[in-house]
Amino acid sequence: MSRKMKNKVLENLTIERIASEGKCVTHYEGKVVFVQQVAPGDVVDVRITKGKSSFMEGQAIKIHKYSEDRVDPFCSHFGVCGGCKWQHINYELQLAYKRQQVLDQFSRIAKVPIPEVMPIIGSADTQYYRNKLDFTFSNNRWLTREEIDSGKDFERNALGFHIPKRFDKIVDIDHCYLQGGISNDVRNELRKFALENDISFFDMIQQVGLLRNLIIRTSSTGETMVIVQFGENQPQEIQRVMDFLAERFPEITSLLYIINLKKNETFHDQDIHTFKGRDYIIEKMEELEFRVGPKSFYQTNSKQAYELYKVARELANLNGDEVVYDLYTGTGTIANFVAKKAKQVIGIEYVEAAIEDAKLNAEVNSLDNTLFYAGDMKDILNDEFIAAHAAPDVIITDPPRAGMHDDVVNMLLKLEAPKIVYVSCNPATQARDVALLGEKYQVVKVQPVDMFPQTYHVENVVLLTLKSS
Repeated sequence: MSRKMKNKVLENLTIERIASEGKCVTHYEGKVVFVQQVAPGDVVDVRITKGKSSFMEGQAIKIHKYSEDRVDPFCSHFGVCGGCKWQHINYELQLAYKRQQVLDQFSRIAKVPIPEVMPIIGSADTQYYRNKLDFTFSNNRWLTREEIDSGKDFERNALGFHIPKRFDKIVDIDHCYLQGGISNDVRNELRKFALENDISFFDMIQQVGLLRNLIIRTSSTGETMVIVQFGENQPQEIQRVMDFLAERFPEITSLLYIINLKKNETFHDQDIHTFKGRDYIIEKMEELEFRVGPKSFYQTNSKQAYELYKVARELANLNGDEVVYDLYTGTGTIANFVAKKAKQVIGIEYVEAAIEDAKLNAEVNSLDNTLFYAGDMKDILNDEFIAAHAAPDVIITDPPRAGMHDDVVNMLLKLEAPKIVYVSCNPATQARDVALLGEKYQVVKVQPVDMFPQTYHVENVVLLTLKSS
């Protein structure tokens, strides 16, 4: 049946709800149909693109009736670049479905008793909320169907975002509503300068071309970092590009460049050259100051990061006598944020450079009760480590999307810390880990936080306490 259904058009289907990963759900003859870029309440015709025994996926090709919950997308690139897939849904409904996503994942996966999921903490800013964006140069701009059908010649160089699932196609971005400050001006002026001066854009197939990648970081203190990646080592041309940026945008706090001759844009193993200014920008949170370098991780929504960390600190409920373990500490932001309310904080992180940032930020803020260790969590957090340090009273864990390794979960069960505060960007893997921790822990509070408006992503914080024996 599934193969026969491919490319079949199903007419007048009513979109029922939003499911995981932002897809919407409808039904056809009892089978679930997932559809993207529609809203609950839409009545649509759907062309089936994939058929499985238990579900189908499709694309809306005609909308007969628009949902009352729809709003007009504010970005001209909506539906193409893939960055803000929920622009067409009002923000209150976005928040409701994100909260529901947390509830669904815990009901389906965790299968442990949980209290009511708290109302989600929404973002005050639903546009221009990101402090970091990566743009890619390409000589192979994505062309719309209308452009192709016109038969005209179009400029093929582009500076923007990858088309979803296409590494070699770039959407040329005119205006991005994700990052404020001088971000749009820097990108557009650099592209204009390159086109006017015949500076080559990168060819991702042939791996040639000077201009490869542009990274822009901003901070709540008003500082800006600009990093240009070059795909070829041409000193005179590199100097010309960097001189242009320095002269055109004197307000740039940190102007850096990288000569990256590898086959990918990752640069954590590359030398970074400071062309002008400092090699970091400063972020502040309460009385704390954080130095954010080109290789540093910092939550990309500064304002909501503060809200998230306040939730974690509140749930930890420290009185100054506790030893806190901060697992997957990254650059130590949470560890340093809670340090003044703890006896000692011990942070562990896989990336050694991040641990160096954590130590530096502790020093900058005169925190002398923090210890940081680099290494694989499942290898470091063992009996020998615990024997060499005080046992934790509180564990804060903020793992990557994949969640915690089974060995780490087993060690947490062995440690029996009275309290675990689990921060996650993926409620599904969080729920899986909570199910395992349910052997000894009970869920006391569930607090979702919206870090990424206009997307289906949601951050979630769970407080677990040790069950009484």
